[in-house]
Amino acid sequence: MWNGKISPVCVTRWKLIPQGSPKSAVGQLGLDVRKVVASSNNPVKACLGYLEQHPAELIVLAVRPHDGRMRWLDKPVGEPIARGAGQMTLFIPHGVEGFVSRADGSVSLRNILIPVTRKPRPQPAVEAATRLIRNLQLPAGTVTLLHVGPASEMPSVKLPADTILQAATELAADLIVMTTDGPDGFLDGLRGTTSERVLRKARCPVANLPVGSMLG
Repeated sequence: MWNGKISPVCVTRWKLIPQGSPKSAVGQLGLDVRKVVASSNNPVKACLGYLEQHPAELIVLAVRPHDGRMRWLDKPVGEPIARGAGQMTLFIPHGVEGFVSRADGSVSLRNILIPVTRKPRPQPAVEAATRLIRNLQLPAGTVTLLHVGPASEMPSVKLPADTILQAATELAADLIVMTTDGPDGFLDGLRGTTSERVLRKARCPVANLPVGSMLG
């Protein structure tokens, strides 16, 4: 259901519904788009108040940089909303098109950068990127984990087996080489280590290298 005067121009341009379709046709896509107007002198409190009543899995915010000497005149909005909501937030800087084309709805997301540190834990970010790749059915691309500091301080990050298998298929991999330190935790004890789960479904040879062993 579309509220107010919002028209289904985008979904028509993206060929999700036929040209000239009525607004009611958008509902057939399972979308419920609403325009909410809040009367408040504090946009942060207004947004957080709405989110308390209507929890969201993803918050998308358009933000502008606060550069120059006049920054003290501007009150930040995007960052306080993200901190207060405690939910995944996608920031779109002013002037940046993003990775979804407004012309046809196509997704251009081939390189994903994930900075990692020991604190906060990087694993939730890796898993979120995995869900994004899977749900958007993205083609082969590159996910880079960036750690700044000594190699010895690089945190341990687990890559889900499904992502490894998908990448191996898309790249037509001839060999998968993985290190393993054995079962890690209760769930791994029940379903096997990541390398074991990859081995069960892999369509190419898998080299399993236990931590501390030497190859060659």
